[in-house]
Amino acid sequence: MKTINRTLFVLALMLSATSAMAQTATDSLRISTVSHMVGGGASQVLDTYLSAEHFSGPGVTYLCTVERQRPQRRWGTVMEHEVNFSSVSDRTDQRDELEGAYNFYWGRLRRWQLLDNRLTLQAGGMANASLGFIYNSSNSNNPAQARAHLNLMPTGVASYRFSVMRHPVVARYELALPLAGVMFSPNYGQTYYETFVRGDYDGNVRLTTFVSAPEFRQMLTLETPLSASIALRIGYLGNYQQFHVNHLKQHVYTHRFMVGITRRFSIISRRL
Repeated sequence: MKTINRTLFVLALMLSATSAMAQTATDSLRISTVSHMVGGGASQVLDTYLSAEHFSGPGVTYLCTVERQRPQRRWGTVMEHEVNFSSVSDRTDQRDELEGAYNFYWGRLRRWQLLDNRLTLQAGGMANASLGFIYNSSNSNNPAQARAHLNLMPTGVASYRFSVMRHPVVARYELALPLAGVMFSPNYGQTYYETFVRGDYDGNVRLTTFVSAPEFRQMLTLETPLSASIALRIGYLGNYQQFHVNHLKQHVYTHRFMVGITRRFSIISRRL
């Protein structure tokens, strides 16, 4: 009888240890989704520091999205690197501008699973740091304008899983709007020589809100698997940035049709 009791006790300890190890492995499991996309489309640029004219033309964008989520946790992390370049002309096609920008987005989103896990809703916020330039080839005195801002953006994402002819497809829509931020801008009539060489500060760092710096960024994609861990992703990316500070107006509107590859993989953290 004692031998049976000891055996049952040992088995209970082994089951408890196995359950604890399984729970630890689940808690340390992290699912990462990495997407690389490139696209092209139309761009519209206005910067009254350089010209009162509206410029339009083609542009290209590279977008890298990294999402990290632990299955047992509601909150996940998203990071996005967006590089944009546009070559635009005025309405008479006699003056040209070059526009380029790098946008980095980092955010935390809470997840809800609905409709038997077919629908995933996420909501939270992202911080957007942007650096860029606009160069006017016709100007000799002030040929270029620097772009720099930091923004806080409420964000929402909706993903829906369905099938087309028994082939799985994921439709995803992401929307981000501005709340508040800070940006650099010269003042009306102020040159960069006065700002950086002579050190004449004239309100060149400004607080912004959704009124003075409205922004609307949306992305709609469709994704279908190519293998167990790799999927094809296509879609539309629209980024509409606009500022009205220091008596200057600027907007950069980009429309991009994107295509790329998404890869998913799992990582188990090792803890000593």
